[in-house]
Amino acid sequence: MPPRFAYWTILAGGLPTAFRAADRDDLLPTFKRIQEKHPDAEMKWFARGRLWASPEEARDHAARGKSSERRDRSWRPGGDHRDRRAPHKEAARAKNQAHRRERFARKQRTLARDHPTDAPVRHDSTQRPSKQREHHPRDRAQRSATEPHRKRRS
Repeated sequence: MPPRFAYWTILAGGLPTAFRAADRDDLLPTFKRIQEKHPDAEMKWFARGRLWASPEEARDHAARGKSSERRDRSWRPGGDHRDRRAPHKEAARAKNQAHRRERFARKQRTLARDHPTDAPVRHDSTQRPSKQREHHPRDRAQRSATEPHRKRRS
């Protein structure tokens, strides 16, 4: 039989016992016997992780909804419900923003210095790198002149 998540249970001395049933009438004889030795014994309805006086009380609470327990984005479990890392995150964010502003200003100063706004930017063909490539000493043409041919292995 699968475990039940809503049932009647007997509490003796404020602690739950192993006696559980879906119907209250099934537990009444056991409850009367336990009350003889434990006058403070009581029968409660267990549902959704809480003990209720009756199933109707649990249903009424569920019908009201969880509007009383709405949580915003800053809610954290336990304590004062704030993110312990928030000050560090804010400090890092401020530092990053300052660094980005500084980099942007530096880049703008460099661009303004290299390209004055009153003169149009011209690309002179003499400033471009030459298309001729410097040959490395190990290039094929030079290698054949400086090194003897190697014999092939057969």
